[in-house]
Amino acid sequence: MNETEIAKLERLLEKVQRPARYTGGEMNAVRKDWKQVKCTFGFCFADTYEIGMSHLGMKILYYLINQRQDALCERVFMPDADMADLMRLEGVPLFSLESRAALNHFDIVGFTLQYEMSYTNILEMLDLGRIPLFGKDRGESDPIVVAGGPCAFNPEPLAPFIDAFMIGDGEDVMHELIDVIRDGRAQGLPRLDILRNLARLEGVYVPALYTVEYNKDGTLRSFSPNDPAAPAVVRKRVVKDLSAAVYPESIPVPYTEIVHDRMVLEIMRGCTRGCRFCQAGMLYRPVRERSMQRLLYLADQLQQSTGYEEMSLSSLSAGDYTCLPQLITALMARYMDKRVGVSLPSMRIDNIVKDSLIASQQVKKSGLTIAPEAGTQRLRDVINKGVTEEDLKRSVTDAFECGWSSVKLYFMMGLPTETDEDLAGIGHLAKTVVDCYYALPKEKRSKNGVKVTVSASVFVPKPFTPFQWAAQDPIPLVHEKQEKLRQYLKLKNVHFNWHESELSMLEACVSRGDRRIGEVIYRAWKRGCRLDSWYEHFQFDQWMAAFQDCHLDPAFYAHRERPYDELLPWQFVDAGVSMAYLRRENEKALRTETTRDCRHGCNGCGLQGWGVCSFVENPPLKDQPERSALLAD
Repeated sequence: MNETEIAKLERLLEKVQRPARYTGGEMNAVRKDWKQVKCTFGFCFADTYEIGMSHLGMKILYYLINQRQDALCERVFMPDADMADLMRLEGVPLFSLESRAALNHFDIVGFTLQYEMSYTNILEMLDLGRIPLFGKDRGESDPIVVAGGPCAFNPEPLAPFIDAFMIGDGEDVMHELIDVIRDGRAQGLPRLDILRNLARLEGVYVPALYTVEYNKDGTLRSFSPNDPAAPAVVRKRVVKDLSAAVYPESIPVPYTEIVHDRMVLEIMRGCTRGCRFCQAGMLYRPVRERSMQRLLYLADQLQQSTGYEEMSLSSLSAGDYTCLPQLITALMARYMDKRVGVSLPSMRIDNIVKDSLIASQQVKKSGLTIAPEAGTQRLRDVINKGVTEEDLKRSVTDAFECGWSSVKLYFMMGLPTETDEDLAGIGHLAKTVVDCYYALPKEKRSKNGVKVTVSASVFVPKPFTPFQWAAQDPIPLVHEKQEKLRQYLKLKNVHFNWHESELSMLEACVSRGDRRIGEVIYRAWKRGCRLDSWYEHFQFDQWMAAFQDCHLDPAFYAHRERPYDELLPWQFVDAGVSMAYLRRENEKALRTETTRDCRHGCNGCGLQGWGVCSFVENPPLKDQPERSALLAD
């Protein structure tokens, strides 16, 4: 920004809530001289500062890029509504925190796609950053706009706005992407030639190089490259050795409170459980563990560089980490005197890790989160959750004996084949947890009493899951089920939370959308939609009007069961798991058949030929249900 714009920005900070979101200057933030680098990267998180600063992926890539001598990475967050409106009024462009550079001054502008309902924020940020929204309208001097993250596995809804998508693990492709753009700019190559060179990288999808055709009924007729540089199938990138992968040894420490204000150790990536609703469990296969030695080194570096007093062990299924008890014991031995607490994501509490968890809570006691997901054993078998009511009772009893008094239970409603009995089962399980507490002798109960919080989200069918073909419940049916749940959960010591059905319906539309959804997103943004995941900003009526503007029916995307022979918008992406495997799992779900954990024998998901899965060679076992863990996915 120029001096006039910076002066205006300083005045704006006096008028907005939480101005610390926009000041930058945090400890460990990296500020480089733009004149000393050959490539600049504006890393954008399409939500507010306190959400984005809690995201591990941004911290990893921020550190990775800034390790290069020839490149810099600066952070850009979505301003809250008050700030965004004032920036427009005063003519202040969206800027980075490190150097307050306008977004359109970067060589590369990259978005991490974590949640479909943040997509209008992407358009808002591009517009505030003075970058043409549509890729086709960008000139030679405009930044190359890229995106990655889990939602990039169906890139089509954002295809009109993003120049190139990175599919898979960002650490594995980021250096190659920067090299191509740096060299292309240095050589004076036309923008289209740079995009062609990007398309030649494994794991990179350039939507402008593909043509889409539709049938009269609205389904996809064909999807094919229109340029020799573009592959017919885009295969995801995979970090094979997690211990050798780059991981930050220091991270920016915010001046203001953020959602997860602590240091994070990613202990493993991937999951072998095979829950049929869980997109992350499919996309992040295969399982890769970070060595305990590497984790202890990283913990020391992060604790020294940040001074945080809480450390979180991050994974989709932390209880499956091979050395979890030893790791927790070692961390507590290192940091007990420094009063650094260790917290874990929702996981099982069994006799193997019970003593370690007791030790980990001596500094700070966090709440316990358990995800049964469904209220009856039949439905848990449908979704391949692999847990029983006895598992739940044992887990919460152990927790209460260890001093926990607050338990969160996560469920989904609207899962395929769900019945009223399954909904009633949620109430039964909540009461069971309360009963487990009062079954303890009084001297073993917490003086705080017991609090059970039940959260029920609306099932959203996601790409690359066995339920990707399933229909989502229509909104009136969701409301009916939510009312039934309210009645079932009118219990002492139980509190019930539920998700907005309208927001979940739109999430289903976007997550399984095609390129035409891009026009809906644009129309919704033009109608004022932004910060859609924030209740106070969500405008469902404007989204419905945007669908009408585009002559599209949201029910076509959300509430329609899709046949196996329909061409899916994301089918050109090779995520490792095959369509045959996903179909097989969907059919097993409808027969209420379970599938074993991959650690107990290969199930043939499609990764066998990739040379990256350590469980492929395991001897096959009899395909019996595994009931060993309560894990939130």
